[in-house]
Amino acid sequence: MANIKTAISIGKPLFEEVETFAQKMKVSRSHFFTLAAISFIQNLKNQRLLEAINVAYSDLSDAEEEKLRAHMKSRHRRLVQDYWK
Repeated sequence: MANIKTAISIGKPLFEEVETFAQKMKVSRSHFFTLAAISFIQNLKNQRLLEAINVAYSDLSDAEEEKLRAHMKSRHRRLVQDYWK
């Protein structure tokens, strides 16, 4: 994988924190920023996935569906009751 150099501007307090943690982790600042970017991007992807899941499940079942689900659950229990003894 090719590396691309870039320049960023950050405040001195943040730079000092990055420097401290990079040293504690025994990684370069570049690697630290790479890890931070990967983590940030993964968090955004996870957030988008969670939002999509929430939208998909936001359609709560109505009373008729609940009644049908209860009937199916009861029927399934009767079908497998001898199997699990």
